[in-house]
Amino acid sequence: MAVCARLCGVGQSRRCRRRQRPSHQDHASDSDLDMDEEEEERIVGKLKSEAGNGCQERQGAARPALETDDTAAPSSSNANRLGYEDTNCAVRHKPESLLDLPPELLVEIFSLLPGTALPNLALVCKKFRQILNTETIWRRRCTKEFGMKEDLRKMELAGVSSREVYVKRVSPRVKSGRFMKLLPDYEHMDYRDVYTRLLYPYRHILGLWQPDIGPYGGLLNVVVDGLFIIGWMYLPPHDPRVEDPMRRRPLFRIHMWESSRASVECMYGHKGPHKGDIQIVKKDEFSTKCNQTDHHRMPGGRQEEFRTWLEEEWGRTLEDIFHEHMQELILMKFIYTSQYDNCLTYRRIYLPPHLPSDLLPPGLFKGTYGSHGLEIIMLSFHGACAKATKLTGDPNVPAGQLTLTVHLNRPVRLPDMERQCSIEELSGLVLGLHEEAQAEARVAEASGGAGAAGGGGGLGESSRSSSAPMAEEQEEAGAAAVEDVEVDVSPSSGASSGTSRPAAEPQPFVLPLGVIARNEDYPRSCRMCFYGTGLIAGHGFTSPERTPGLFVLFDDNRFGFIWLELKSFSLYSRLTDPLAHALAPNMERFELMLHNMQSWTS
Repeated sequence: MAVCARLCGVGQSRRCRRRQRPSHQDHASDSDLDMDEEEEERIVGKLKSEAGNGCQERQGAARPALETDDTAAPSSSNANRLGYEDTNCAVRHKPESLLDLPPELLVEIFSLLPGTALPNLALVCKKFRQILNTETIWRRRCTKEFGMKEDLRKMELAGVSSREVYVKRVSPRVKSGRFMKLLPDYEHMDYRDVYTRLLYPYRHILGLWQPDIGPYGGLLNVVVDGLFIIGWMYLPPHDPRVEDPMRRRPLFRIHMWESSRASVECMYGHKGPHKGDIQIVKKDEFSTKCNQTDHHRMPGGRQEEFRTWLEEEWGRTLEDIFHEHMQELILMKFIYTSQYDNCLTYRRIYLPPHLPSDLLPPGLFKGTYGSHGLEIIMLSFHGACAKATKLTGDPNVPAGQLTLTVHLNRPVRLPDMERQCSIEELSGLVLGLHEEAQAEARVAEASGGAGAAGGGGGLGESSRSSSAPMAEEQEEAGAAAVEDVEVDVSPSSGASSGTSRPAAEPQPFVLPLGVIARNEDYPRSCRMCFYGTGLIAGHGFTSPERTPGLFVLFDDNRFGFIWLELKSFSLYSRLTDPLAHALAPNMERFELMLHNMQSWTS
């Protein structure tokens, strides 16, 4: 069987009779019983020379002749590495089909097949059907296809608090009552049930999704967590701590507490899990529904719900927020989002592909947006252009819109520290590049070019400066209006993508006087700076326009953008949480997704 095991590529079998030693070695250790490659080759050669005497190995006795001559070289005839040739013994024992292989080897082979092929394989014969009941096969499929690593017999409940695991059952005979532990039915559950009734039926909802919550959007990550499929809503950290980790809130879960079927539960509200439902509308879209919305209500009514929501969403009370404009925005968001009661539609989104020519690794970032708090954006590179797309939005610039545009073919060399402190000095550098981008766009449009070099980032100069808010409210109003930034990389530029881009040394950086920063803890040195544009708009996404600004690259995990017209600074920090089943299959699919995202909220 050692030869058979080598045939199937699973290594040497510990149960093979050929590995038995003479009686005086019965008590040898397992390491002594393992045959090395040289010994196996010697045995194969001896098998060929003794083929005429029959095969004694099947009787379980060790062949002394195999060990008498250690120096005898194996025959170099037409025998292959496994010793099969035109001899009666070898031909008799060569497997002619999978049915001739031992069951343990069939288990190894079947566990390498995708789970979708196993039901058809069970129809071949009774032997295959019996082997496919082996737990090893289905456990490996759960691990390889869905990342399930826990052992059903040793795992703990995931996504369930200790308070939910135990329930108090009051008995009339016992005044104190007794506690009963609610656990899944592990004794009657196996990996085949988990695969066929939980993981495979709901495989289409794994990955990243954007909920349809009007202009606010969001980020949902559906993952396999033990015996659960959990939908986690990712929330930015509390404003303005942009470098803090993301917060997570469970919205729904699907579990196998009964071996017969999978159950869906809504996790929204403060009364624990309750009945819910999930409908897969189409390939890249699904919806959730809560069947017990009364579990979302609190005893103190809407006022208590609002206070609880405010502490969770902003980490403060309404009295701590002094700006009246900011209070109105927060109250508006609560009223709008709470009306859905977790009955939402989700659309699939992908992480952008990463190319060696990218200025920095693309991905998800958290950024400061003034009175709107922190929002999540997606940075991606598109040839000579890099774009930042909003995953969460606000009433001014909704989710799905491009918020930043950076032209990498227009680098900006910062002046010395004294001149950096002057907003007029910085504006002169950026506006000069802005005029060049506009002129190139006009020439391209006049010549019939479909795509201007600026990629839409060099639209007309802003005329909103005359209606800018007062200095103390600039920060809030600026954040509400900020939307799109893109980055263009041209091969003709020294800062273009690929190996032609020079590795710039860090240079000192400081914000000009008069520029408001929500987070003053920004880096004091940067790698590179580029001209870019940002999208601003009025309430309800009215009169959107792009205004010039400065894209500042600090490192691979942080960048910033100076909105010149609003005189405000946004700091962005990378979202480092692991996100499975989220990478776009190709760039074309990702581009199509970005196009669809803009149409959802336009």
